[in-house]
Amino acid sequence: MREAEQRGLFITFEGVEGSGKSTQADLLAAVLEERGLAVVRSREPGGTPLGERVRDILLERSDGGMEPLAELFLFLASRAEHVVRVIVPGLARGAIVLSDRYADASVAYQGGGRQLGAGLVQRLNETATGGVQPDVTFLIDVAPETGQRRKLRRADEPDRIEQETLAFHERVRDAYLALAAGDPARFVVVDGERDTEVIAHEILNAVEGLLATRPPGRGEGRT
Repeated sequence: MREAEQRGLFITFEGVEGSGKSTQADLLAAVLEERGLAVVRSREPGGTPLGERVRDILLERSDGGMEPLAELFLFLASRAEHVVRVIVPGLARGAIVLSDRYADASVAYQGGGRQLGAGLVQRLNETATGGVQPDVTFLIDVAPETGQRRKLRRADEPDRIEQETLAFHERVRDAYLALAAGDPARFVVVDGERDTEVIAHEILNAVEGLLATRPPGRGEGRT
């Protein structure tokens, strides 16, 4: 456990709207902190003062829409800042960095949902991240209809992306599943239709195994 802590560990959570990924990230962070491990909890877009301002622009409810490329570049700007200010420093000091969304989200949402293409987004992601990759990505997979039903139960109004069509969210899910199929060594696909506690237990077991056995450094990249 101490050896893994000294190296740092980068864990990301992905999924369609209403998948429960944020809840699972919070639950994992709480357990790890209770065990005395250093944890950095962050999110995208956001995670830094600049990123949070970009988040407000990206998610603001509006009838005007946004050019897909402009949307992508805003996400990339937030991500570049997030990597340099939060992720790399956290890993360097041996923390477990948990991020609610990261580069895969742009491949799914802008590459798939906005139909810009995975190849373009992945090339731009490489520049924005400097090659910093998660050690493990938990894809909390639910049908978009499930996510929409969960969102309707919330008190707050849906943001700009949550308001997109069901067809959009289906393309996002398909893009996520394609990413997972293409990189099974990094992705853990979790059935998000089950009880929260069952999912949390599965994720914790996977993280414990990674902490105990993982080799050095997939999270290395630009400093």
